Amino acid sequence: MTHRMFKEIAAAAVLAALISAPLVVAHVHAQSPAKGGMPDFVAGLTATPGVLGVELVQTMSGKQAIFAWFENKQAVLKWYYSDAHQNAMARFGVKNRRPGGPMADVPDDGRPILAIASVTLNGAPPPTNVEDLKSVPQIAIELYAPLPGGLAAGGRFAPSTVKVPGLLEAPSGPGGAKPQE
Repeated sequence: MTHRMFKEIAAAAVLAALISAPLVVAHVHAQSPAKGGMPDFVAGLTATPGVLGVELVQTMSGKQAIFAWFENKQAVLKWYYSDAHQNAMARFGVKNRRPGGPMADVPDDGRPILAIASVTLNGAPPPTNVEDLKSVPQIAIELYAPLPGGLAAGGRFAPSTVKVPGLLEAPSGPGGAKPQE
């Protein structure tokens, strides 16, 4: 084996490790028992009626995020009022509540909703108690609804159960794109 080939194989292995590390961490975290009495957040989320899919990611800037697709506003509210979510809110000392209640400004039109929860850590692992939140300088939850249109070639980021009007889906092979039913 030449020195150049060895370097290329090593570089490919490092790149593969960097790309797969967040997925491995998320998988191990999902499989391990909860620490500090905190229920497994992702298991609670996926068990909520109306949750269409969940993805855990880490961005290039280091944010960790959960993408959760919900069937509609009522499904998001089921999660919001669930024990797992209420415990997480209490753990992070959330006291500010919207005057009209959660999602007061979100229409109840039956459309799917994507919730993105992002967390930035200061390099330390997440705290196990409310008193030690210095390692979590940022938490954000943002809501999005799918717009009509788009293209999915060979697969989708959102689960197939998320209906997007006008989405063209192209199989990974010959045959061309067809509108989602």
